[in-house]
Amino acid sequence: MSDFQTVIGLEVHAEFSTQSKMFCGCPVVDSTEAAPNSAVCEICTGMPGTLPVLNARAVEFAIRVALALDCEIANTSVFARKNYFYPDLPKGFQISQYSLPLAEHGHLTIETPDGEKDIRIRRVHLEEDTGRLLHRDGFSLIDFNRSGVPLLEIVSEPDIHSVEEVRAYATGLRSILRYLDVCSGDMEKGAIRFEANVSVRPLGSPQLGTRTEIKNLNSFRSMVRAVSHEVKRQTQLLCEGKEISQETLGWDVARGVTVSQRSKEEAHDYRYFPEPDLPPLYVDDTWIESIRESLPELPLARQKRLIVEHDLPPYQAGILTSEKEIADFFDAAVETGLAPPIKLAHWITGDLFSLLNQENIDLQQSKITPVALAELVSIVERGEINLTSGKTVLAEVFFTGRDPSKIIAKFSLDQVSDVEEIARLVSEVLNANPEQVSAYLAGKQPLFQWFFGQVMAAAKGRANPQILQEQLAAAFQQYQQSSAEE
Repeated sequence: MSDFQTVIGLEVHAEFSTQSKMFCGCPVVDSTEAAPNSAVCEICTGMPGTLPVLNARAVEFAIRVALALDCEIANTSVFARKNYFYPDLPKGFQISQYSLPLAEHGHLTIETPDGEKDIRIRRVHLEEDTGRLLHRDGFSLIDFNRSGVPLLEIVSEPDIHSVEEVRAYATGLRSILRYLDVCSGDMEKGAIRFEANVSVRPLGSPQLGTRTEIKNLNSFRSMVRAVSHEVKRQTQLLCEGKEISQETLGWDVARGVTVSQRSKEEAHDYRYFPEPDLPPLYVDDTWIESIRESLPELPLARQKRLIVEHDLPPYQAGILTSEKEIADFFDAAVETGLAPPIKLAHWITGDLFSLLNQENIDLQQSKITPVALAELVSIVERGEINLTSGKTVLAEVFFTGRDPSKIIAKFSLDQVSDVEEIARLVSEVLNANPEQVSAYLAGKQPLFQWFFGQVMAAAKGRANPQILQEQLAAAFQQYQQSSAEE
């Protein structure tokens, strides 16, 4: 296995979140929820005599992505007809771009165990989506709601050499698309689909091996599993002296294997030719530059900024910047100046994320605000409530949106830091448990934590942990001195 190198190129199809379709005025709807064929017209169902009209918003979205990937934007690009017959393609061809795409020669930087690595982008081009087949027992139905929805195809060079790099590239690209607000990134609904071109070659060989293409991978897990399986399959064939067939494969999720769908077609099989009903697409430099100026801070740049500005660990900064809404929330909390950034980062990636996962919702669906979180963390840091009470308050703010101070007052969660009061509670607990005290003094050290918990329970969780620990230790020291004097 170590005598071979994996070579992978990824084709990514991203469905744009425009209001209307690529070449007609039909609304873009959720094809998994909307009534079948409820958002269609003569154009997107391929009726004879209809003419396409290009969606300018889709072009703008495509330029945004191309600029974020540092691509060269072509001032003039051309649409083409990609001819093939399939039931969900009503015209018998797909309007796409081939010889003159919108953008080329970009790159996406990914993080690897060996540091940063640039994955080259071969091309970025616009096209339209197909319809959706719904298979039933013995027959199939076609829903054309998705037909004509704007798609962006992003094709990488074969620069990826492991499943870990595949995942890093795919997640990084999805994050950029969501930061740019051009694609929902919802893979369960087909907003992003992956196609992996996989080959294996002897280590050090300059020649690429025979590749196979795995189609329609709609989750990171399926993509990683499919690529891993295909690499092992091809490596095994080469070790046995057998040839690898160039073909298109599907991924059988239930069986965990790739399955042959058809022998791999070449570009000439599609009989590409310029779309006669659409003129060349011209975008001027002024428009391109205005779009460039509107780009947000992108995930990797934002991650590096958080590391430098707030001394965050790279892994934690990566989590905070993986989604734009989380990064915006963190930045807004930091800007309040109420709490240290490192503490805010811990609360967000720890307890707040735990609540989000528990409820299976996004941050924007909760009722907590950056100001409320910063205020709560500030209260905990000042010692007005302990960490346990802080978590209780966080949950209450998360679900109700109420002010942390009011929650603390309502439930009397303010921390008890009165030394005399805590000393009194310690004395009561020790006097009530003489056998455990004797066992601790005899060397059973774990009982200290048991006593700590008993006193904290007596204080209803409100005792200052540091003062409690000090008073408990002092009380045991007195017991030991009294025993020595006796």
